[in-house]
Amino acid sequence: MCGIAGLLKFKGDARANIQKMNDRMLHRGPDDGGIFVSEDGKVALGHRRLSIVDLSKNGAQPFVSHSGRSIMVYNGEIYNNKEVKDKLVKEGKVTTFKSTSDTEILLEAIEAYGIMDALKMCKGMFALAVYDKEKNTVTLARDRVGEKPLYYGMVAGAFSFASDIGCLRVVDGFDNGINTEVLDIYFTEGYIPAPYSIYKGINKLEAGTVLEVDVDSFKTTEKAYWSMKEVAKRGQSNIFTGSRQEAAMELERLLRASIKDQMVADVPVGAFLSAGIDSSTIVSLMQDLAPGKVRTFTIGMNNKEYNEAEIAAEIAKHLGTEHTELYISEDDAKAVIPKLARMFGEPFADSSQIPTYLVSKMTRDHVTVSLSGDAGDELFCGYTSYASISRIWGKMGNIPYFIRKPASSLVLHSPLAKKDIFRIKGTLLGAKGPCDLHKMEHETDPLTKKIALSEKVLPYKYTELPNDFMSEVNHECMLMDMLVYHPDDILVKVDRTAMAVSLETRVPMLDRDLVEFAWTLPVEYLRQGDVGKQVLRDVLYKYVPKEMMDRPKKGFSIPIDKWLMDADLRAWAEDLIDKNKLQKQGILDPEVVWKMWTDFTERGYYRIQIWYILMFQQWYEKEYML
Repeated sequence: MCGIAGLLKFKGDARANIQKMNDRMLHRGPDDGGIFVSEDGKVALGHRRLSIVDLSKNGAQPFVSHSGRSIMVYNGEIYNNKEVKDKLVKEGKVTTFKSTSDTEILLEAIEAYGIMDALKMCKGMFALAVYDKEKNTVTLARDRVGEKPLYYGMVAGAFSFASDIGCLRVVDGFDNGINTEVLDIYFTEGYIPAPYSIYKGINKLEAGTVLEVDVDSFKTTEKAYWSMKEVAKRGQSNIFTGSRQEAAMELERLLRASIKDQMVADVPVGAFLSAGIDSSTIVSLMQDLAPGKVRTFTIGMNNKEYNEAEIAAEIAKHLGTEHTELYISEDDAKAVIPKLARMFGEPFADSSQIPTYLVSKMTRDHVTVSLSGDAGDELFCGYTSYASISRIWGKMGNIPYFIRKPASSLVLHSPLAKKDIFRIKGTLLGAKGPCDLHKMEHETDPLTKKIALSEKVLPYKYTELPNDFMSEVNHECMLMDMLVYHPDDILVKVDRTAMAVSLETRVPMLDRDLVEFAWTLPVEYLRQGDVGKQVLRDVLYKYVPKEMMDRPKKGFSIPIDKWLMDADLRAWAEDLIDKNKLQKQGILDPEVVWKMWTDFTERGYYRIQIWYILMFQQWYEKEYML
């Protein structure tokens, strides 16, 4: 796990600015750092290294290919690198390697087969940039699901890119303003989805995508080498025909293969363990594969409403792991809040960012790599919202849209809309399809759309998928979450919080073969009534008793609403949303913000958008107004 940066045709001191970019992401790679500047000064590449495989200087970057034609900076891991290396050797593409790092293998594969074919054969997580001297191009690429970040765009007249958006902020001459057009999405979702970022002219590279840039003209060519939409559609067109027991056997085989690959490292490896199905499954198989005790890590809170540590400890004891737990206080959690703006570099407001940071910090004291159970809900129909959407759509989906739309408008413009229940039903009635219904769940409060003064509404993936694309409601919602929520919320949260403490995280369920298999499963193997992840449970119950797992899920959350009523945090919040500040900024509507705040403080009605607003304001003051 590392960090990369680059500048093309920067008019100032390219070397000094790449060094500044490297310094800004020291946390992503504290073990080493390197810089490359081309002879003509047009291409400058930077790299920070967190050493995981081949800890020697032989794996240092920027890495030059054997031919000298290509130079690469790369962040990530290629889990099937041995297979790719064997292919290179067998076909005579490479005779000897100077390191044991996957960096060298990946770069030689790109030079031998071209980047599209090389990435198609590689399994892993990555963001990379390759400078081709002969073609005079720099090519950026990102892994299939979006585990590793990559921002790019024009900064001070130069084409720039980096793993951390804060690296672009420190470039001399940076004057990219706030992209106020994306705030409608941010205040709805609590994050900014790709391809957008908070800054004008700066984008996130889409997952599964390659972007080639001509060094002289900055002309770009973008292509996808893998598509979640296509994989999902193809999978549901070729449904798994075996029994559920056979599906569980295949899933276990794929999980074991993925976990075995992802446990390989030249540094200590462990795993996050909650009381949930996903992490428990990963740890069960890790422990079954490991020659000794697997290191597992959990944080707990003394508030029993939010504490899963006791159950996690029971699971760890049953599996025989070497378990470490840390009970955190409210003060521990609150102390993280001032760090969040710099950690994420742009507004991000999933409040589970706080416990995720704390468990990462504790884990890093013991290991350098940690496996997680992320993606289980999205790939195996785990969210309870899927069941509710399926029920709601089952009741209204047969009514033609040309009837539902005016009926929706009629309800919303009637006195009935003064009551929350009718306003929500009226809003959902206007959904075009299951995807639209899934999106509208976040938009039933009319104040949400009024927080930002900008009235521009940008298209994003929730609005781009054709109605009934997947033909089945649960799969439709799962696909939307794998396209938007998972890469732009869950994976962002885990990457930024873990990398803030220089911890590499790996996600076995995002293995290419496993993802492609998951999309072939019929919904009845995934959900029964309100209980999802059925086939994943079938795997887990071989290792952990069913009765140990069948308990109410408390989630990885914290009581932000309760904390904001404490004197210190309330004062912090009210300073951030001071009306005079808001009026001077001219970005948010002060009356709407304070309507939400007083509804909360005076009437006890908490909206999640309050945290979204506070995270935006903290980012504005700590990052944007530097």
